[in-house]
Order: sequence, then structure tokens, then C-alpha cells
Amino acid sequence: MPATVVSFPSSKSAEFCLLELARPGVPRVAIGVFSLDSSSRELAFRLRADWEELDLDEEDLEYLECLEDDFTLRIREMGGEAFLLSLEDSLSNFLAISQREPAGSASIDELYELHVDRRVRRFETHLPVYSLRAAATKFGEDMEIEAEADEWRRVQGLRLSEGMFIAQVVGRSMEPLIADGAFCVFRAPVVGSRQGKHLLIEVFGATDSSARFTVKRYTSVKRETAENEWEHASIRLEPLNREFPAFELEEGQFRVVGEFVKALP
Repeated sequence: MPATVVSFPSSKSAEFCLLELARPGVPRVAIGVFSLDSSSRELAFRLRADWEELDLDEEDLEYLECLEDDFTLRIREMGGEAFLLSLEDSLSNFLAISQREPAGSASIDELYELHVDRRVRRFETHLPVYSLRAAATKFGEDMEIEAEADEWRRVQGLRLSEGMFIAQVVGRSMEPLIADGAFCVFRAPVVGSRQGKHLLIEVFGATDSSARFTVKRYTSVKRETAENEWEHASIRLEPLNREFPAFELEEGQFRVVGEFVKALP
């Protein structure tokens, strides 16, 4: 099961420590990281999810797979700092906690990748980050052009697959679902009906490059032709923010790039 992150707004200063496997006669292995916000005293943590790669017996694997839910529950019951203190006071053999160190402004993601797992497993743990133009080049309908990713970013809490990517969305028209400037996960190609889906769309003929790409709720009305075939009578792109108007397009005026999946924190 993908790891869940219990996170809070980060301050400019935090402490971090590592959760480690501490088996006798075997070097310690970092399996998670905790970050304690210095001002709010809130605790964020992230654990590994690939327990089967650690060469443990079945009983130990079952124990580790339960840690995430157990930690989440205890943090809610005790509070983050009290829970971390309890771990520091009680863990010894199978699991251990390292000494706290300054984390500065590093996020929980950065701490995890630096101290726990640096591996980039494409479309397993990480997704490519594209500019909107590059995403349209690679993933737009009927496109098979290779485009290089700007970077690969770790994504938690989703089952990843090829065709998924990350792009930044600018504008307030899809608030509160998508905040201005949010990095979002999209899936391409769009499978099945588009009706009611939130789609990343490239609009042809837009003179302003920032207006060329949009995320909107797609709705369409079809009509039967004289040849007993179906065609789009109207295609309407609707914002979620009522401050912005909906508008209609015709076939040939746009291209669907991908389907919105999730805005990243």
C-alpha cells in the first residue's frame, strides 16, 4: 500500500530524525523520517512502502506494514511531539530512532529522499514533470513525439502508471480544486467518456501563451446526423470558480492533453 504522509505547514526551522531497522549483527537501515516543526511542534513523517525488499520474515513484514496506520492514530491521540518522545524513550532493538538534527527549511519529501530512499523508480515512485507545452507535445491526442521531462518527482498516495505526468497549472478558474500555481498530476490518454471530467486542454489559436492551456470541466451535447451518426452539437468547458465564465468550443479548436488526477501539496 502506498505510504501516507501526515504533514503540516512547514516553518523555516525544524528538527528531523530517522526511524531505523536495528537488527543485531546487521547494519542499520533507515526506513522512515520524522520532522518536528520548531514553532508549531507538529510532526510530519514518511515511511518506506517497499518492505518486501528488506529481506525480512513474514511476521516482521506484517509488523512494518502496520506502522503507518499505528503512527497516524497515535499522533492524533497523543500529539506529534509527545508521540515522538514516546518513540525515543521506548524503541531499542528491532526499531530505533536516531538523534534529532536540524532540518532547516527542508520539506519531509526532501528529507526522505536525502536520508531514506534516493532511488528514482520511474512511474513506480516518481512521475515526470513537464511544462504545459511539453506535455501537449508528448501526450496530446495522436501525438507520439518524445519530450524530455524537466525532472522526476516523487508522488505518494497514488498508484502510478505510464502516461501519468505532472504539470503546473496557473490561474484561479478551478479553485478550490486547483490553486493558482499548483503542480498537478494528470493521466493520458483520457479513456472512455470525457463527460464531466476535469481535463487539461490545449486551445488552438490563442494569442496569449498563458491562455493556450486550460483545465476545465468538460461537458458536451451530441446530436444525430442525417446519416444516423452522432456528432457534438456543443462542447462546453466549465470552470469551478464562479468568478470565471464557461465557454464553448468546436471540434478542431482544441486538443485534450490529459485528465486531472490530483493537485500535489
